[in-house]
Amino acid sequence: MDTPVEPLRIGVLGAARISSLSIVSPAKATGHRLVAVAARDRSRAQAWAADHGVERVVDSYEDLLADPEVDVVYNPLPNGLHGPWNVRALRAGKHVLSEKPSASNASEAAEVAAEVAKAGTTFMEAFHYLFHPVTRRVLEVVASRELGAVQHIATMVAIPAPPDADPRWSLELAGGAVMDLGCYSLHAQRILGPLVGGAPEVVAARAGTRAGHPGVDEWLDADLAFPGGVTGSARCHMAHDDVEMTLRVVGTEGEVVAHNFVQPHLDDRVTVTTPAGSRTESLGPRSSYTYQLEAFAAAVRTGAPLPIDAADAVASMETIDAAYRAAGLPPRPSSVL
Repeated sequence: MDTPVEPLRIGVLGAARISSLSIVSPAKATGHRLVAVAARDRSRAQAWAADHGVERVVDSYEDLLADPEVDVVYNPLPNGLHGPWNVRALRAGKHVLSEKPSASNASEAAEVAAEVAKAGTTFMEAFHYLFHPVTRRVLEVVASRELGAVQHIATMVAIPAPPDADPRWSLELAGGAVMDLGCYSLHAQRILGPLVGGAPEVVAARAGTRAGHPGVDEWLDADLAFPGGVTGSARCHMAHDDVEMTLRVVGTEGEVVAHNFVQPHLDDRVTVTTPAGSRTESLGPRSSYTYQLEAFAAAVRTGAPLPIDAADAVASMETIDAAYRAAGLPPRPSSVL
């Protein structure tokens, strides 16, 4: 019988909307404690804590990092604040679960990785999709060679446009379609790399910027090349007509499609098509964020291995920066607190 894992004592930076899905519900489902929250506006933090069952509110981010009862910091702040506050949390001796991307650019991600090495605590970039059976099943199908030799990998992550004042449209806060959405498209390509000859490189990209927001990508399409000759197409769009979050792997003998690999709790289908026919498997609507928190807790409490680490976060940002440069856009600027 498995030994119960001691509950994490989680402190949340900010009162972000995503947190109800990404940390509050998973913590309740798995028995972990939300011990503290801090936000720039204390009254907002108080309301958020009351709504989500957080034990108490502290006055500032600094107070949360100094709190001896907090052993894990969850960082869902705007993208431009991920790197600096990840560094500060690590320096405070905390384990860190950071929303993706973990930093504004590869240089900043390397700074975070250096702090992880010094701190000796657990750090992970929250690519939650990786922990869901949908993604695991796609990897299994590719590895099984049921599709024959892989030829092409296509990823697309798109949503309707957020309001124009949303921080995701702010260059200073490291906004843009790639940072919010394309990071998933590129990450999934990289995760498949070991199965198709190695890590991919960005060979070309095209982008369109958001009107009124110079340098901020509304959409970006990146072409990738894997060492073994496999090609990739990683697309993202933050002003699309609809939600689309597909992962498709095409081989010489068929293809596999995850219909919504980023939000599998909304669509848990994986369809495999070969000359023998087509089948659709349903892998379960349990939240990918819940699977993620379970894996992170096991790593913190028992030293269980994680499939991604600080080095993966650096590689992720290197790929994002390369996509921006290939499209003629600058990588996101580093933040100074």
